[in-house]
Formats: sequence, structure tokens, C-alpha cells
Amino acid sequence: MAVICDYCQQPAELVDGTVIYPDRPDLHHKRFWRCDPCEAHVGCHDPNPRFGYDGTQPLGRLANEGLRRAKNRAHAVFDPLWRSGRMTRPQAYAWLAKKLGIAVESCHIGEFDEAMCLRVVLACRGVSEAIRIPQRTRARSR
Repeated sequence: MAVICDYCQQPAELVDGTVIYPDRPDLHHKRFWRCDPCEAHVGCHDPNPRFGYDGTQPLGRLANEGLRRAKNRAHAVFDPLWRSGRMTRPQAYAWLAKKLGIAVESCHIGEFDEAMCLRVVLACRGVSEAIRIPQRTRARSR
């Protein structure tokens, strides 16, 4: 598999988590595609024979620091829609695709650019705040 960097058009290299996150032992076993000159990277799907994943399939496009921040913001407002249990993950992506005016098959935050991530944030603003995941209540002391 060849992964080409969107920024410099050079081939990315497959590395493990020790290269990307040396201070995160919990990620050392993970695999990433990395473009060294651009400092862009993307994680890989875990191996899953059911889906034909051997652990080298990228989770999306290579992302530099700015795009990684944009994707994190998009996930922060989008993920509560399905993690709350109010809708399933596929239902949430179908809703988002409709809001963005794109095909559901193309609706993957991992593939979005910074502008599309901003559109996700704007589409979800207010909606994700309305869906509050219940916080654990502390037991009252007597």
C-alpha cells in the first residue's frame, strides 16, 4: 500500500507509535503513516479480518498539526451525538451528511480538510450541547 502526502506529494512511511508518540506507551503498539518532511501523520485501522484490514489501512488522510486540531474539534462536537445513545453512529453520520449536503459515503471526519471540519463544528454547535451525557451523581453522605 502506498500512502501519498497531500502536502508534499511524497510517499509516507509506515511507523509504530514510538515514532509519533514516544511519551505515550499506550500507543506504541499502534501503527501510523507519517510524512517526515511535513510532520503529517494518520493512524491505522486495527487489524480486522472481517473488514479485510491488516493494520496498515489509514484512518483518514495525513494531517499536519492544524488539520489534527481541526479534526479533534470536529470530533469533540460530533461524537456526543452518537456516544450519548440518542442515535447510533451510522445515524449520526447520516444526519451529518445531510447537514453538510454530501453523500453519506463521503462523510468521514478523518477524510475532511480544515474547512470541512469547521462546517462540522458549525453544524453540530448547539445540537451536541443539548445532548448531555448524564454525569454520575455522588452519593449523598448522611
